[in-house]
Amino acid sequence: MKEPSRIPIRNLYYMLCYAWDRLDESEQQNADQEDAKDIYDLFTRLLIDRVSSMLKKGLYREYHPIEEESSTLRGKLQFAPSVRALTHLRSKMVISYDELSTNLIHNRIVKSTLHLLLKVKELNVSHKERIAGLYNHFQEVSLIKLNDSVFQQAKVHRNNRHYGFVLQICRLIYHGLLVNEEDGTCRFSDFERDHKKMAELFEQFTRNFYKKELKDYWVHSEKIDWDEDTNTPGSYLPIMRTDISIDKDHVKWIIDTKFYGTTLSTGRFGNKTIRSNNLYQIYSYLRNIEKRNPSKVLKGALLYPKVDQSLSLTYQLSGHEVKIYTVDLSASWPSIHQRLLELVGLSG
Repeated sequence: MKEPSRIPIRNLYYMLCYAWDRLDESEQQNADQEDAKDIYDLFTRLLIDRVSSMLKKGLYREYHPIEEESSTLRGKLQFAPSVRALTHLRSKMVISYDELSTNLIHNRIVKSTLHLLLKVKELNVSHKERIAGLYNHFQEVSLIKLNDSVFQQAKVHRNNRHYGFVLQICRLIYHGLLVNEEDGTCRFSDFERDHKKMAELFEQFTRNFYKKELKDYWVHSEKIDWDEDTNTPGSYLPIMRTDISIDKDHVKWIIDTKFYGTTLSTGRFGNKTIRSNNLYQIYSYLRNIEKRNPSKVLKGALLYPKVDQSLSLTYQLSGHEVKIYTVDLSASWPSIHQRLLELVGLSG
């Protein structure tokens, strides 16, 4: 089985920035990504640069409530807890106060990511030296075991928005690290060869690309209701949800992204055909939508990364235009940009 062409680091970086809705970060990045050996090397560099900038400004702080026993009056006296704990026997009282602290989940994630990077054997020596220097500035921040729940707890808002991109980088690095349980060392997985990750990235990138580029369109993912009239209790029908729906006036596009090692399937006699399950899926979406949108011109598309040949096929299925397209992710970024606009009948 062939694989999609190796994606240049620059293109993979753009795709991730689109997927994370951080396109402004790619526009501000002036370093030449082409000399990075892989996406993890690039984002390790970016993390070092961004954390260095954060430290110059000072780590983000918030007031946190503290409740403790003390012989010194500070903040508010907590009489009920003091009585229950019999603190007067120790000549103390329970007090509560707010303390400005850097030991926040945002900083704990950053420190813990730096800690993991120091365990990566193949990491560039100069990167490790810089990371070790940065790590020393997090003395007041405690480590945390990273998982998806931890990243979800780190809320980004106006006062700490500069942490948004940094936390995305930390998450990507965390998901890419493979930890050796015997000696605690780490190594990176091959991001591009993880088809599940690449399929998710391809979908998120494409959807946010259209959100960014098609300002006058409503671009979203939507649940499609089945066109059924029975009153069967409960619902055993599978959920239909589009990867990308694009609406404007009387036209609606339904686009499904697919990421495979081969675009077409091979029949018994060696003939190449469109993957039947993919085509049935997009056809089903269009037929179930048309009953509830009689005034809409419905169009569908299956979008694949180019593997061994480019496809630009257009069919009329039950009155609906359906395209089968590939996009070459190893091409120049302007070519990718143009190709995605071409799919929906627009030019760059």
